[in-house]
Amino acid sequence: MNRPSFLSDHCPPMGIYETLYAFRDSFGQFMGSPGTHPWSQGFPLTTPLPGGPELPSSVAVSPDDRLYPKAWGHPALRAAIAEHYNSFYGSRIAPENVMVFAGGRPGIYTVLAFLKKHVEVRIGNVEWPAYLDILTQTGASWRVVPFTKENGFHPANSAYFDRTGLNAKTHLLPVISNPGNPTGHTRHGAELAELMAMAEQPGNGILLDEAYEMFHASQGVSGIRYVKDLDNSNVFLAGACTKGLRSPGIRIGWVIASRKNIETMSNYSSFGMGGVSHLSQHYAVELLEPRRVAQARAAVAQHYGVQRARYGAAFQRLGLTVHTGDGGFYHWLELPAGLQADELNRRLFKHGAAILKGFDCDMARPHDKDPGYRSPYESYFRFSFGPLPPESFESDIAILGKVLTEYRADVAKSAPR
Repeated sequence: MNRPSFLSDHCPPMGIYETLYAFRDSFGQFMGSPGTHPWSQGFPLTTPLPGGPELPSSVAVSPDDRLYPKAWGHPALRAAIAEHYNSFYGSRIAPENVMVFAGGRPGIYTVLAFLKKHVEVRIGNVEWPAYLDILTQTGASWRVVPFTKENGFHPANSAYFDRTGLNAKTHLLPVISNPGNPTGHTRHGAELAELMAMAEQPGNGILLDEAYEMFHASQGVSGIRYVKDLDNSNVFLAGACTKGLRSPGIRIGWVIASRKNIETMSNYSSFGMGGVSHLSQHYAVELLEPRRVAQARAAVAQHYGVQRARYGAAFQRLGLTVHTGDGGFYHWLELPAGLQADELNRRLFKHGAAILKGFDCDMARPHDKDPGYRSPYESYFRFSFGPLPPESFESDIAILGKVLTEYRADVAKSAPR
């Protein structure tokens, strides 16, 4: 007798994992195994970059580290994170404006889970797949902001705060990845200053996911540079050691916010999270040593800037349309007419490669499977060059070129004569 599960049936894996499972079933190995090409995955190289710092190999452990951690984070790490922003961006945040989480997404999840009912989320039509899962599971109310070829997949700041059809009781919280995942479009300089000024207006806020903060020619983009009064705002900035500091495995992230909002999140941690590993927090303090961060900023911007440029040029030669911005470590690409990302993946799986389908980045798609839904992004895909060493470039382009050539040949064969 099969008894019904007590847990919800409406918790599918994130879109990226659906691709990874499909790849495993087709290729017989997990993506990331030797001989595979992890173009679908969003992690950086965890080996030293040219000109970059050596990464710590150990941390000291004392008896105090075997005690329960503090709900809001280790004092040394909170101070290091505050200094990280203050020294580079000229901000004046205090450790009390910092809340430490076990990675970036638990912080994002917590902010969205505790939104009041009168707050409406605004999110771009093309964003990181996990946002859709988080918004759905937290029961948040959200509306999609169009991402189209016409607006360059980069809508104006004002589109996120459009109040058409709203009453005065509804407050707005845009959720934006910056630099953007999957598009690479980046708000910086005057445009980012305008965005943060809008976010600090009464009735407004923002959740700015800055995981890719260092992946830009400026070596760092953060909204904190332009925040005027953090403690009287609903500005939330999410960061982590995952990308620029290239240590996803230690699972350390944080949220920068007003002291009042940090208090709410730390109260939640006291019963729902229990704090974060002291050992990982000590490792993060080492990563955030100022000279190491300065080296990391320069090395990340240089290495990934070169990778972005050469992959982009190669993709254009292959007949793909490149819609990528100037940040992050992804390319946002449009396939030739008639070819959809689903079909591209089926062909790539045979060569041990996979991409992330544009469909999975569509924040308007139904969370439950709906075979009748037609996404405007079915012929788009995200290519990640984050984990790729420079020496894999030739084989990466050869595989993608071979698959596209085979597709065009198959189309020619099936054309009426």
